[in-house]
Amino acid sequence: MGISLVGSLVDEPMHEVEYRRAFASISQEGVDAILVSTDPDNFSSRRLIVELAGKARLPTMFPWREPVELGGLMVYATDFPDLSRHAAHQIDQILKGTSPGEIPVYQATKFEFVINLRTAKALGLTVPPGLLARADEVIE
Repeated sequence: MGISLVGSLVDEPMHEVEYRRAFASISQEGVDAILVSTDPDNFSSRRLIVELAGKARLPTMFPWREPVELGGLMVYATDFPDLSRHAAHQIDQILKGTSPGEIPVYQATKFEFVINLRTAKALGLTVPPGLLARADEVIE
């Protein structure tokens, strides 16, 4: 498919300086897009990542909805409200006396796909109609 993957360019600890250094490196290396990892530091720095990706004109896919609402391009991730409802049900079972070992391990089966069409337009991207049709939500 002609896709090359590059590992993380942000070193630990992940502070603003590291993100800025990584984006400078990304710009020099000619990276075409970014897939943000689920690292908690990335969630904490979501505004900065969206800002730097916008300045670098890089399409960015996130593992959480919030950055896409801030201007990231897209998210395909676990539906966290659904996951939270399931966790609350499990807590209820435990509080009613069910042993945690008796509760089956839950694997998320509901995911959400959100596209920020404003960001796509700002990046000069045309999102295919078929992809838009598959999205759970399109931010316009």
